Amino acid sequence: MTRASPIMLALGGLAALAAALGIGRFVYTPILPAMVDALGLSKSQAGLIASANFVGYLAGALIAATPRLPGSRRNWLLGALLVSGATTALMGAVSSLPAFLLLRLVGGAASAFVLVFASALVLDRLTAAGRGGLAALHFAGVGVGIAMSAALVAALTAVQADWRALWFCSGALSLLALLVVLALVRPAAQPAVSAARTGAPTRRPAIAPVVIAYGLFGFGYVITATFLVAIVRATPTVASLEPWVWMLVGIAAAPSVALWAMLARRVGVLHAFALACFAEAVGVAGSVLWSSPAAIMAAAALLGGTFMGITALGLMAARERSAADPRRVLALMTASFGLGQIVGPLFAGFLYDRLGSFTVASFAAALALLAAALLALRSARTG
Repeated sequence: MTRASPIMLALGGLAALAAALGIGRFVYTPILPAMVDALGLSKSQAGLIASANFVGYLAGALIAATPRLPGSRRNWLLGALLVSGATTALMGAVSSLPAFLLLRLVGGAASAFVLVFASALVLDRLTAAGRGGLAALHFAGVGVGIAMSAALVAALTAVQADWRALWFCSGALSLLALLVVLALVRPAAQPAVSAARTGAPTRRPAIAPVVIAYGLFGFGYVITATFLVAIVRATPTVASLEPWVWMLVGIAAAPSVALWAMLARRVGVLHAFALACFAEAVGVAGSVLWSSPAAIMAAAALLGGTFMGITALGLMAARERSAADPRRVLALMTASFGLGQIVGPLFAGFLYDRLGSFTVASFAAALALLAAALLALRSARTG
């Protein structure tokens, strides 16, 4: 491996996460208000579509954990990226709720595959090359994808493109990223996917609190991540910020992994995880409590500046506690995270249709984040 190749590999991982997660999963947030207006979707239906993506995410994580899954990590990664881009584009070709649910279900499974296989492949190779610090560049892909897709949606909306064009163009952007991954993530010299080693059962109790905390984080962040743009559109004092608020989330997310990783080196991974959860809880509550432009942008920055940091720190903490194939523990964490995500949008949409606001749901999400922080601190103390 040449000296430059770890950087290229990390950039390939960045492109993969940007395509499948930053675009494939999160572009639904800025497109959602246009879909609601054009199709007359209720908030419960919007939440159901979001949750279908997360059901697929959970299923994909569980399948990715299968120890005898044949083929190389790279081939699974490339195939999942193709499916993610295709299902994103096809959202613009349908208009029925069942079709939306099916496409988001399949797309969610693909995004989980990308996260699990890209992270296992990239992190292992970076560690072997002695360049583990470049993991932050890999995880920055989600924020880069969010910012790019938010800018794309804002530009298209400014020229009166309809919701279908937003999906078509987002899918095309995602598929372009696949070409970048194909060029930068080269085949390994040795088999990349192998059966996980058995044993190390004593590791499981140490991992369990982290897995639970990760699921609480999934519930805690996803309500705001799904409905933030809708919240801004419905608030007269900040409605003009709609094209920019989600872009700010992505811009804040891009460098956040590196910053939280720096803090983790000083205070420990789980302590940094807890601090990030506390900060995100403030942003989640602030998204419904604060109504001035500066305050709502601060809430967006707190969400963007923490959620990918927490994602990466959680995976790092679990990987440290795994003596077996890291793909399996990464998949377990992804499954827990996915379960929290499934519940969040359904819960928020149900409450909105009955209470007329996201306030109660957002407070519940903030409490879940605080619980995740406390679990992480307890796990750090007990080793």
